Amino acid sequence: MTYVIAEPCIDTKERTCIDVCPVDCIYETNRMLVIDPVECIDCGACEPECPVEAIYPEDALPQRWEPYVQINAAWNDGGGAAVEAALDAHLNGG
Repeated sequence: MTYVIAEPCIDTKERTCIDVCPVDCIYETNRMLVIDPVECIDCGACEPECPVEAIYPEDALPQRWEPYVQINAAWNDGGGAAVEAALDAHLNGG
């Protein structure tokens, strides 16, 4: 299991979670922050720090935000550009 940043972070990018992450696995893209699932150690330090409640353990992610598992994982497919492409595809119904 890993943690996932979901839709409430879009265009908000409140960076408090970055400050508390002990392994620096949270990255900033143009429109949102994402958690690299490979680097995440599942410590949960980020979740209570998010003022917009955008961070969830993967197994507790609301079903409507399930696409954000893949959006966060896109970081490993090409960094911010891959995340932005996955986010745009999701938001545009693709």
